Amino acid sequence: MTFVFQNQNMISKKFFYLFVLFLSALASFSQDTGSSEAAKQKFTLSGTITDAKSNETLIGVNISIPELKTGVTTNEYGFYSITLPKGNYTIQITYLGFQNVEEKIQLVQNTKKNFKLGNSEQQLDEIVVTSNKKSANIKAPEMSVNKLSIATIKKMPVVLGEADVLKSILLLPGVTNAGEGQSGFNVRGGGADQNLVLLDEATIFNSSHVFGFFSVFNPDAIKDLKLYKGGIPAHYGGRASSVLDIYQKEGNSNTFHMNGGIGLISSRLLAEGPIVKDKGSFLVGGRTSYAHLFLMLTDNENSASFYDLNAKLNYKLNDNNSLYVSGYFGRDFFNISEEFENTYGNSTFNLRWNHLFSEKHFSNLSAIFSDYYYGLTLSSIGFDWQSSIKNFNFKYNLKYYLNDKIKLTYGLNTIYYKFNPGTIKPIDSNSIINYNQLDKKNAFEPSLYVEAEHQASQKLSFMYGLRFSMFYRLGPSKVNLYENNQAVTYNDQLKIYEKGVPIGSVSYGYNDVVTSFSNLEPRFSGSYLLNEESSIKASYNRMVQYLQLVSNTASPTPLDIWTPSDQYIKPQIADQVAVGYFRNFKDDMYSLEVESFYKEVKNRIDYIDGADLIANNAIEQVVLNGQLRAYGLELMLRKNTGKMNGWIAYTLSNSEQQTPGRTPNESGINNGNWYKSGYHKLHNLAITTTYNLNPKWTFGGNFIIQSGQPVTFPNGQYEYQGINVPSYDARNANNLPLYHHLDLSATYVPKPEKRKGWQSEWVFSVYNIYNRKNAASISFRENQTSGSNEAVKLSIFGAVPSVSYNFKF
Repeated sequence: MTFVFQNQNMISKKFFYLFVLFLSALASFSQDTGSSEAAKQKFTLSGTITDAKSNETLIGVNISIPELKTGVTTNEYGFYSITLPKGNYTIQITYLGFQNVEEKIQLVQNTKKNFKLGNSEQQLDEIVVTSNKKSANIKAPEMSVNKLSIATIKKMPVVLGEADVLKSILLLPGVTNAGEGQSGFNVRGGGADQNLVLLDEATIFNSSHVFGFFSVFNPDAIKDLKLYKGGIPAHYGGRASSVLDIYQKEGNSNTFHMNGGIGLISSRLLAEGPIVKDKGSFLVGGRTSYAHLFLMLTDNENSASFYDLNAKLNYKLNDNNSLYVSGYFGRDFFNISEEFENTYGNSTFNLRWNHLFSEKHFSNLSAIFSDYYYGLTLSSIGFDWQSSIKNFNFKYNLKYYLNDKIKLTYGLNTIYYKFNPGTIKPIDSNSIINYNQLDKKNAFEPSLYVEAEHQASQKLSFMYGLRFSMFYRLGPSKVNLYENNQAVTYNDQLKIYEKGVPIGSVSYGYNDVVTSFSNLEPRFSGSYLLNEESSIKASYNRMVQYLQLVSNTASPTPLDIWTPSDQYIKPQIADQVAVGYFRNFKDDMYSLEVESFYKEVKNRIDYIDGADLIANNAIEQVVLNGQLRAYGLELMLRKNTGKMNGWIAYTLSNSEQQTPGRTPNESGINNGNWYKSGYHKLHNLAITTTYNLNPKWTFGGNFIIQSGQPVTFPNGQYEYQGINVPSYDARNANNLPLYHHLDLSATYVPKPEKRKGWQSEWVFSVYNIYNRKNAASISFRENQTSGSNEAVKLSIFGAVPSVSYNFKF
């Protein structure tokens, strides 16, 4: 038997030639367009918009030109560019929480103009969404996107004394928690592993601390976030469900400041200030918890704690070049009676270079490192386990503002992965465990993309793009061979699936290609303006996910293991369509968003009955490639102004999975029938509100109620050789009880008029105020006293009161 291998150099050349051809075509297109514009006497207005107080760049600021009924928004680095015919114009600038700016300008040549926005002086009505801002949201072709600034998040009800990014997105339509006491979140019926979570462009593989009760994102260090549930732009890839894109603050380049908070459960401190005034700044922040005190309020005899660190440096070399360095490091610690010790966390590092080729051409070059580490020690058997996933990411993203109607985004992204599924070691000489290193794996994922945002007319806008992604599973590796290339076999007599027996193996050298994939991922969204207050939108996107999460739970826990696609485990391919209606009422006091969606995911892995996932060096023997589908209706009614504001979000959705037999003789999983996925939540209602009583007191409340998580309960039992064995019916045919809780908070500011020096506030809150014992799981056992069967509910949290003191100076 002869095997042919493709080496890494061939991959690099193929990718390089594609990229050169790609850039050449774009350059030719740009030059032709530019010469045409010059003949029409058009000029470009560009610049950067920053916070006047801190000099922080502002993301998503609206710049409107009312004379032409057009406009633009700032990008992730506060840059804007718009090309207009020669003439006199009014520039209107609006941004949530900041004073509006209006300025006359005579455009007779290419003009660079920077703006500094001052904070709004309003005290009682700080959350005011202006008509320009809301009209931009109505007109923009973006849909299924939720944008939240940290200022907005901090005005939401506070639980446990600290604003929280993940808690805020759980209040949005289409988003649910992964389960009581579990990390992650689910979007539109997808798994938590199908969400791409980015912090300053670096991948975060586990976004939660302490059973999902805290997020890894320090609210003091965060500037802005976007959650894409659909209509995902082409410059994102690698996940099948959603993208949560979060950016850290750059730091105050005007003056030195510190802020922090001291609470019953956790404390935090952040310092920021100039390196060189108005040119460079630093930011350093940290948090730590004393969550073992918090867990004493529950029935669990264990202890847990976490800490994390955020850091960022930036320096403006000149008007056209800026450098950024940012990083994150976090760890969780959990143990039970000193017999079970668990350590896990994320580490990231990012070096970025912003370069302005011209007033119309912006670029960002990033070199990114991300690492997720997991460690487990079981003292009773002398067992120590360590695993990790690392990626090295090179990203070059460019934006070209062709004119006031068309904006191009294009670039490349290459990621090199290193997987360590497990290193197992004895902890002492008495251990019964032998050293074992599970096979390490490597992979390479390059991609090219181009997308355009196009305002075709005053009423019609589009966003369309294409992503070409490739994936190479690389050596060194030893790959098992199976009869008929099937790692899972079917026992026709017992009607069950069993592990396949290898008939041989193939060894691959360093960077040899084990298997490869390539996919085109089209993206499209459009908006049609019915009138100045309402619009309809539609979107389609294809996403390809080459990484698979191996887990026997419904959401990512630290024990979960990531693995690359190969000849047995295929990449997930997701197609989603959505349509929506958007409207503002009563001079933008209220806004309504209604969306429906349908999503299909091919090659969603499923597990055979009795699958053993821990320390399994041949995971392909216990998984099959199935499919997932989800569809639903989302409604969000928001009140934007006044002393009381907030929103109601409701989602009606269905999420199902199916793994049919590979041949007519096979039964498939669950007899080949569709069954509810672990992320199915038929009903999900979230209500959040904030009431500004006066400058000193602000009150908030959150209420969440959703259908219980699907589970499989035994439907009977039988006796075998004196042992009672439970029997089960269809997968996920049952549900945990209804999940709901009410959280209340009150914020007291002793001296609201104080704007300099020491400023402080007290935050009082109660999570789950009526002490609802939501079920994390239900297990079935035999009562040792009566001998009868019983169901035992495990609840993680009851009512949790908290008080914290926040300060800044």
